[in-house]
Amino acid sequence: MERPKLIPHHHLNPDNPKMVTHHHKFLPKRIILVRHGESQGNLDGSAYATTPDYKIPLTPQGLAQARLAGEEIRRVISDEDRSAAWKVYFYVSPYERTRSTLREIGRSFPKKRIIGVREECRVREQDFGNFQVAERMKVIKETRERFGRFFYRFPEGESAADVFDRVSSFLESLWRDIDMNRLHHDPSDDLNLVIVSHGLAARVFLMKWFKWTVEQFEYLNNFENSEFRVMQVGEGGEYSLAVHHTDEEMKEWGLSPEMIADQKWRAHANRGAWNEKCPWYLDAFFDHLAESDDSAEED
Repeated sequence: MERPKLIPHHHLNPDNPKMVTHHHKFLPKRIILVRHGESQGNLDGSAYATTPDYKIPLTPQGLAQARLAGEEIRRVISDEDRSAAWKVYFYVSPYERTRSTLREIGRSFPKKRIIGVREECRVREQDFGNFQVAERMKVIKETRERFGRFFYRFPEGESAADVFDRVSSFLESLWRDIDMNRLHHDPSDDLNLVIVSHGLAARVFLMKWFKWTVEQFEYLNNFENSEFRVMQVGEGGEYSLAVHHTDEEMKEWGLSPEMIADQKWRAHANRGAWNEKCPWYLDAFFDHLAESDDSAEED
């Protein structure tokens, strides 16, 4: 006799135990993307000519920014200390400036609230090449603006499209970790994922998640140092920026009115639903579609 397959408890639909679902209460409540604080490279681009990019440290101002970000993120996650049942899991780029940012953010979190931290190489900075001579990089970045930010590949480095590929791989691993409960999450607690990364990697993460086009990516503005974006589960189980952020904020980040409308739809949509009014899913690729499948055939 064939043994029945066991269904993990976090996949059971309480109204129909035989039906497998991904009930949104077991998903992370929030996924928060954070850019590192001000680095020496942000302050003085010549630092990249003598110091490897991954070793560039934070400035004193960057450390202060990261501490403040930690306080703000703690308030968001704890619902201004009104929620008692929450935990946080951190992912961090292996660069010195992101690791330092995480250390400062961590000052706002008691150890009992942190269920884990993982260094994740796939959310590292875009590779601009090795040591970077300022005069040469200025010319290269001007060329990138003419070529297009997404597809331009830095000599000896990466394009944003390359970063997209590795961030996509990270997302696949992230969902496996969640699905198999490798994060050891107690479903009675709200789980919050905080990803401490870099400006371009974070923008690419959002692009991949929300299926934004290359053209839409080109209009996105970079995160400020220690700025963060909150993707929060809406009432139907879809993640949205509009649950926590305002229309004005999203507009400042470079989201078009259509993208903002999609975020607001996601805040109320059922998980897995299809937004038929999302223009870049269909309309952007066709000037005109036939109204009917029926067509007259000539003899």
